[in-house]
Amino acid sequence: MKLTFLGTRGNIEAKTSRHRRHTNLMVSFKGKNVLIDCGEDWKNKVYDLNPHAIVITHAHPDHSFGLKEGAPCPVYAPEDAYSEIKKYKIDKLEKVGHRKKFNVRGISFEAFPVEHSIKAPAVGYRVKAGKHTVFYAPDLVYIYDRKEALEGAALYIGDGATIRRSFVRKRGDTLIGHTPIRTQLTWCRKEGVPKMIITHCGSEIIKGDERKLGKKIREMAPERRVEAEIAYDGMEILLR
Repeated sequence: MKLTFLGTRGNIEAKTSRHRRHTNLMVSFKGKNVLIDCGEDWKNKVYDLNPHAIVITHAHPDHSFGLKEGAPCPVYAPEDAYSEIKKYKIDKLEKVGHRKKFNVRGISFEAFPVEHSIKAPAVGYRVKAGKHTVFYAPDLVYIYDRKEALEGAALYIGDGATIRRSFVRKRGDTLIGHTPIRTQLTWCRKEGVPKMIITHCGSEIIKGDERKLGKKIREMAPERRVEAEIAYDGMEILLR
């Protein structure tokens, strides 16, 4: 399985040469390419990527609006986002059920609900190809059924909105926003995931000194017996 981080920027105005495009991930296996998410700044450019399929985590602008004018392939949307995405000019749209595995071009996906937004409920995906499993959740407060979501995963790819500072708020009885990297590293330790890759980077990383911040994160990670790395646009990881 090969993972290509085509975009790593959250829904913010700031950008750098390392973090220019909205967050998405290309998963490649045996010559097939499945794109996870397609934000607004990928509009029309998705045809250049020409994936075999697109899988969406939720219907926020930086994750789905790049598909408003159509897609070159089938699109898979979780049940909470389906009603919004079906308004787009997409020829083939499939609804994804929570905790129901589905196969896309030889790659297995399972959508796990995550707490993040009231207006645009999100999922994270447990992705399996060959002998490797990763979990991808670029926007979240917490993962429902976290133990099952992360079991046996070689990588956790998570939310880079903040490093230590909580960006979690409460609306009524519901938590919304973004959990800091520090907390997500603790999840990895508890569930036995050896490495976290940080994507969907927020202002703290993009406006800051990334070398110093990366060092700070790498120092936090061993305390939890986990490796950590900040992804950047164009970064590739090959799982053998």
